[in-house]
This record gives sequence, C-alpha cells and structure tokens, in this order.
Amino acid sequence: MMIRTRPQIAPSLLQSRLSQSRLLQLGMAVLMAVALAPAAGAQPRPTAAAEAAAPPAGNRILAVVNGDPITQAEVTSRSRLFALNVGMGVAPEILARLQPQVLRLAVDERLRIQEIQRRRIGVSDTDIAEAISDIERRNNLAPGSMRNQLRNAGIQPRVLFDQIRAQIGWGRLLRQALGPLGQITDQEVADAIATRRVQEAQAEYLVSEIYLPVDDPANEADVRRFADEVIGQIRRGSAFPVVATQFSQAQTALGGGDLGWVGINQLDPEVVGIVTRMPTGAVSNPIRVAGGFQIVTLRAKREGGTANQLSTVLTIRQVFTAFDRPLDPQAPTDQQRAVVERAQRLSQTLRGCEQVDALPRSSDRPTDPGPIRLEGLNPPALRSMLGGLAIGRPSQPVIAPDGVLLLMVCSREQRNMNEFTPDAARNQILRDRVELLSRQLQRDLRRRAVIEMRG
Repeated sequence: MMIRTRPQIAPSLLQSRLSQSRLLQLGMAVLMAVALAPAAGAQPRPTAAAEAAAPPAGNRILAVVNGDPITQAEVTSRSRLFALNVGMGVAPEILARLQPQVLRLAVDERLRIQEIQRRRIGVSDTDIAEAISDIERRNNLAPGSMRNQLRNAGIQPRVLFDQIRAQIGWGRLLRQALGPLGQITDQEVADAIATRRVQEAQAEYLVSEIYLPVDDPANEADVRRFADEVIGQIRRGSAFPVVATQFSQAQTALGGGDLGWVGINQLDPEVVGIVTRMPTGAVSNPIRVAGGFQIVTLRAKREGGTANQLSTVLTIRQVFTAFDRPLDPQAPTDQQRAVVERAQRLSQTLRGCEQVDALPRSSDRPTDPGPIRLEGLNPPALRSMLGGLAIGRPSQPVIAPDGVLLLMVCSREQRNMNEFTPDAARNQILRDRVELLSRQLQRDLRRRAVIEMRG
C-alpha cells in the first residue's frame, strides 16, 4: 500500500496559536507560567554542562537583594535564553549588551520571589509537573526533555525555574491582594459597555506593548539603550510576543504584550500621537511614559462604525492518531498503514459529533479544540476544507508526517466577534486594576529593599 501525502495541515494549528519554534515555546512556557520546578525552597544546582558554558567569572556576585545574591552565571544564562529565543545569537558582545537590563529584571524577579515566600504563596509540584508535560506534548518533546534542552543551550535550568515561579506566584499574590477590588459590580460593567459604545464611532487600534520600567533616573540611559536594542532585533524579524514575554514588565507580558483593540482614550497621551500615525505592522521607537519606556506595535486599525464585524465561528471535533515514527511515503510501516486504514473506515462510518466524543482517546490532543474563527484559519487548504464540510460529516483523512487527522464540523454560526460583552468588560476592568496594582507593589518592594549592585 502506498500512502500519498496531502499538503500538511498540522494538528497543532487547531491546538495552539502560540507555536513559532521550540525555543519560542520555551519562552511561551514562561508566558503561560509553566515549567519543571522543584519544591519551593529547593533550588536545583547548575549542571556541569551549564557551568562549563558559563564564563570563568560565573560565580561573581553582581547584586545582593535583601541578602540574596545574584551571580554572573544566572544573568548570563538568562541573557542566553532571551538571545536564543529571539534569534540574536550568543556572542559575548551581545550578552554583554543585554546584561544591564537583564540584571535589573533579575533584581525585580528576586524581589517578587521574596515577597511571594514572605506571604507563603506556594505553587505545588503537581501544578508544575502537569503544566510542563502539556508544553512538552504540544512540542512533540519527550517527557523531561525541556530540562536537557536548556542545559544543552548552556542555560542553567534554575533561571527558567525562578522565572516561572515568580510569574505563577506573582499572579496569585495579585489576586489575593486585590481583595474586594477583584469583584466587578454590574454597574461598573454597564458603565464600561456604555463607554465602549461611544468609542465605537471612533477609530480603534489593535496594539501590543513592551513596558520597560525606569526605577532610578540614573538608569534611564541604560534602559533606553536596551529598548533600542530590542526594537532593532524585532525589526530584523524577532517575534514581538516572545520579546514581550521575556522582558516586558506589564501584566500584558503574559499574553505576549497584547493590549487588544483600544481607543485613543485608553492609551497614554505620549503613545496616542505615535499610534495614530503608525502604519500597520510598524514598531515604534521607545516612548517615554510615566514610570518608564513603552514600545508598541500596531497590528491593525479599524475606522469608526466598523466595530460590528460578522465572522463564521465553528465548533469542531478532531481525531488524531500518531504514527510510530516520522512517515516515509515510499516505505510506510505496518503501524502507519493500519492507522491510515482505520482513519478511512472512520471517515465512512462516523456520523455526528456525539460519535466522535464517544471514541476512545487515541492521543493527548484535545478532541474539542474550542470555538474557531473560520476567516482566521491558515493554511487556506484547511480553511477551505472546514468551510465546505457538511455538519456532522467527517473529512477525508489528512495525512501529515506525524500522524493522521480527521475533522468534523459540529456547528457553524455567524457571530459579531467585536461585540463588547459583559464578560469582556469585566476582564478589561480586572486587567487594568491588576496592572496598576502590580506596578505599585513592585515600586514598593524596590523602595523598601536593600539592594547592593556590584556588577
């Protein structure tokens, strides 16, 4: 039996919209607040490989934060992680340019970890293990291999562990600190929706941001130089969401810097004058705003009166069965033949999404990937296939190098994707409050801390 391959439609398209590369996924693991980590208080020691990759002065102390040292090896590892993620390379001169800002970020992170520990906010090993397993599955990595990838890249695993622990714990700390402010009243929601309706007559902008704080006026020139470095790398092709995840100090970093659709009254006045003149896809120069520098990119713009935009939203089911090894179309294995034959039988007999839900799970990929906007699907072949499928009827088997996929459309409806729902209003209000609280707490921690910079 000869298996002919179709144009590849990777199942991950229906599973994750964050995939750029494996190192990008390591960065996005930070964004998602997941990684392999030891129990709180038990930090893993650097491996011999990581120590060998560090410079000879790797144990030199660059800063002491409330008695807790930050070493050259830690800062170099974090610089390597960022440089590799964005494709900058890890030449010594590049790592040296990154070091001042990386060190400041490491200080802020250490302050957060200390505050998390002081308030006894923990992250369980089970939470961490489940999350890292999910990341590895999404990237077709063997269990436990993320740790080895970091070591092979000369990155101390502890660096990523600390970054993850700080993000998870900080998010929980903010939720705890919000207290009653975390409860959004119906009147506040109604006011937000009313304000949004007024804005719909005005232009709106789809914006992402990177926020770099200036905690000490003496450091402003260094932060500006680092912002210029970051902008140059983004303009040379590095992914904005990865850079935002690694270095932005706004809470939007957890979503790759995404601010969503905003009107001019939702932006800092200094940013408005830039965004309204930017072409789509452009990245701004550093913009001095209250507390630091902001870098923005304009992803799209819509004129007033176009807020009501209908889209086709699908609910689907997918059945994916993996091959035992990468497919060689000229020499398929017995297992690969069996997988294809089973998929062909299912495509002829399955009727209705209830039957798909009743099938035994054949992989870790979700049967229901959630609502999907048809117009945003790529590649076009996938969009065309799902657009033309009859409700409740499976597609023909889609053969990819790693397995076979069947798709079924359960429902197809028109929705106003830009509708500002009560849930969206609550989320926006909560996001704004969390952002303000995060910046206030970080400033308070720095003001109360004893920080000795030696680097």
